[in-house]
This record gives sequence, structure tokens and C-alpha cells, in this order.
Amino acid sequence: MKVHLQKRVWFGLVVIGLVLCCAVLARWIAPHDPLDQDLLAASLPPAWSADGDSTHIFGTDSLGRDILSRLIYGARPAMIVAFAGATFAALIGTALGLWAGFHGGLVDAGISRMVDVWMSFPAVLLSIVLVAVVGTGLGSVVLAIAVIDWTRFCRVVRAETQVQASLDYVTSARTIGQSRSTILWREVLPNVVPLLLTLFTLEMGVAVVVEAILSFVGLSVSSDMPTWGGLVQEGRLYVNQTPWLLGLPIGAIALTVLACNALGDGLRESLDPLVAKR
Repeated sequence: MKVHLQKRVWFGLVVIGLVLCCAVLARWIAPHDPLDQDLLAASLPPAWSADGDSTHIFGTDSLGRDILSRLIYGARPAMIVAFAGATFAALIGTALGLWAGFHGGLVDAGISRMVDVWMSFPAVLLSIVLVAVVGTGLGSVVLAIAVIDWTRFCRVVRAETQVQASLDYVTSARTIGQSRSTILWREVLPNVVPLLLTLFTLEMGVAVVVEAILSFVGLSVSSDMPTWGGLVQEGRLYVNQTPWLLGLPIGAIALTVLACNALGDGLRESLDPLVAKR
């Protein structure tokens, strides 16, 4: 089947690709060291303003640190958490969702009740509690996202697995004597992959927001490492004097999340054979 990628997919790929490039190549593309302070150049406006400085395109903060460099370096923790958190959440949720949807009975009931109980806790509050207990750091943030958001994958994959298990190709596989495990991993799972791609990209956007929230309250990486949430926290203190300190990191977070959502929605429609026939 020929897959036609929509404009939303290209938009998402381009934006996420640019953010990834910033994360990987930050050392080489950032114009300044994000930790260098220059009090004589504190609170400079962006270069396009009347009092702006061309050496600081997005201006500086209250300590004279270059905002563009801090935004570029802030892409690192955001992308690490986005990919790692979404990956671990997908692995846990997909495995349990496939198992529950295909076997049914007590297995399905037990996993479904566990999901219901887990989702009854406020996600953001639970993530803050987990990180506070385990300790700060990117590993703790990734763990919190995986522990909390596996339920998203589990519920959706379970429902899709139940649909796939009722189709003729599964019945045919059972007729020729294939084992349950073989049918589940070789027959059902490939047909769930398009849905997983959508969930994965959407979860990346959620992970970016969660990391920003945790870094905003000081529970992500160490305070000397630039993060988008940390920039928001710093910018809110000077929003009346230097509004760009708050607006730029919020814009980076919003654009990245929008790109993740656009990529997920576009991939779902492009890979869904029912939509592709329309």
C-alpha cells in the first residue's frame, strides 16, 4: 500500500528534527556557553528590538546569560525525557494491553482493574511525588513518566487487540495450529503498530510538558543545567521588565508539543487503511 504523508506529518517531522538537532549538536551550534554570566549585558532585549545586541539574538536574562544558547541546551533534557519516557511507557503498556486484550477472562479483568486504580491518581501530582521520593535527575523523570503513563498505551492497545483478535486472520492462524504467543506477537502486534506510532508521538508531547513542569518546580535536572521549564520559572520573575524571558521558552514547549501531536495525528491517518481509501 502506498503511504501518502500529510502536511501535518512533514510539519511534525521538521520541527522535531530541528529540536533533535539542537539537542545533539548544542555544543557546536549554540552561540555562547549557556552558563556564562555577564552582568554588564544583563536583560538585553532580542536583537530585533531597538536596544538589542546582534550577538544575543534572543537577548539575555538577568545574569547576562544568552537566551538562545539556553533554549538550545534546554532541548537536550526535553528530548531525552520525551523519547526515553515514551519508550518505556510504550513497552510496559503495550505488553500488558496485548496480554489483556488477547487472553481476556481473569487476565483482562485483573489488568483492567489495575489500570483503573492507577488512573484514579492525578498524573502530575503523582509524578511530583515519585520524583520527590526517588530523587531528582533525568532518570527519575523518565521513571515517573513510564510508571504513570503506561496506562494510556495499555487501555488503547487492549481495545485494539480485542478488535484484531475477532478478525478472520486470527481465526485462520488458530486453525493451522499456531500458538497463542506466535499469533499475538507475529500476527496481532504488527497490526497494532500504526496505533502505537500515534500514541508514541502523542506521549512524547506529554513527556515534554511533564519534564517542563518538574523542572519548573525544581524536581528535574540540577539547577545549573538549562531546561525549558527552568527558563519559564526564571522568566516569570521578570515578566513585566523582560517578557521575552517567559514567552520564548513557552513558545518552544508549545511548538514541540504541537509538532508531536501533528505528527501523531498525521501518521494515524496516513497509515490507517480505512482512512487511506477515502
